[in-house]
Amino acid sequence: MTQGKIIKALSGFYDVLVGEEIYRCKGRGVFRNQNISPLVGDYVDISLQEDSTGTIQTVHKRDNELIRPPIANVDQAMVVTSMVEPEFNPLLLDRFLVLVESKGLDALILFSKEDLVDNKLNEQLNDYILTYEEIGYNIVKISTEMSDLFAKIKPYLSNQTSVIAGQSGVGKSTLLNHLDDSLNIETGEISKSLGRGKHTTRHVELYSLGGGFVADTPGFSALDFDELDLEDLRVCFLEFLKFEDGCKFRGCNHINEPKCAVKQAVEENRIKSFRYEHYQQFYEEIKNRKPRY
Repeated sequence: MTQGKIIKALSGFYDVLVGEEIYRCKGRGVFRNQNISPLVGDYVDISLQEDSTGTIQTVHKRDNELIRPPIANVDQAMVVTSMVEPEFNPLLLDRFLVLVESKGLDALILFSKEDLVDNKLNEQLNDYILTYEEIGYNIVKISTEMSDLFAKIKPYLSNQTSVIAGQSGVGKSTLLNHLDDSLNIETGEISKSLGRGKHTTRHVELYSLGGGFVADTPGFSALDFDELDLEDLRVCFLEFLKFEDGCKFRGCNHINEPKCAVKQAVEENRIKSFRYEHYQQFYEEIKNRKPRY
C-alpha cells in the first residue's frame, strides 16, 4: 500500500501524487455504499497496478473540508478582491472572510488591479485596507501586470495547501497563470453589461507552487451561510473577540443585549461601523433562513 495526496478529481478518476509521481486512480466500489467521496486534498492509501494506475483503498481522516469548492485539508484561503473592474465590494469580501473563519482557515487578502485605481479611489480603498490589516489579516496588493507577484506571494505559499477564492472576474486564474506560466488556465473577460467575469474554472485541481499546493477554484458572485450556525457567526469577526469579555452577558450576540462591549466599541470607532453592519446583515440572514430537514 502506498500513501499519496489527491491533486485532481475529474469524471470519477483521481490523480494521486506520490513523491514526484502521479498515478491515475479510481475509488473502491465499496466507497459508494459507505458514503465516502474522495476529495482533492485528501491523503489516501492506494494499491498500484503494473500499468501505473491504481485504486484508492483508504481515505484518511480530514482536518477540514469545503463543500464549494469540494476540497479537503486546506490551510489557508487567498481571497482575491478587485479594487476596480469589478469595483471593490466590502460586503462580498466580508462574506468570504466569514466563511474562511468558519472553516478555521488562515486568510490572505489579495487586492488586485491596483494600477487601475485613481488617486481619489485609492484613498478610500486604503482606509478599508488599513482596517483589515488592523484586524490582523495579511494584505498583498497586486497590479494587472503582476510582474513581482511571485516574490510578494511566495512567503505565504510554503508548506501550505491554499485555495484561491473571490468573485468571478477578479483575476484568480490569471493570477495562477502568472505564478506558473506553464499552467495555461483558461481565463474569462469581464462582462460589461453584468460587471462580472465569466465562469471559466470547471474542476478543482491542486498545483505545486512555492513549496506548497494551490487550488484553482470556481469563482462566485453569491455565497450563502448554510453551514454556519448563528452562535458561531460572532467569532468569525476577529475584532469582536478582544471586546466581548466586557459584555454583560456571556454568549452575547452583540445585537439587542444591554451593556454590550462590542456595540460600545462600534460607537467609539474601535470597531469599524461597516464591519458591524455586515455582521448585523449576516446575523439576520442566518436567523431567517429556512430550517434544514
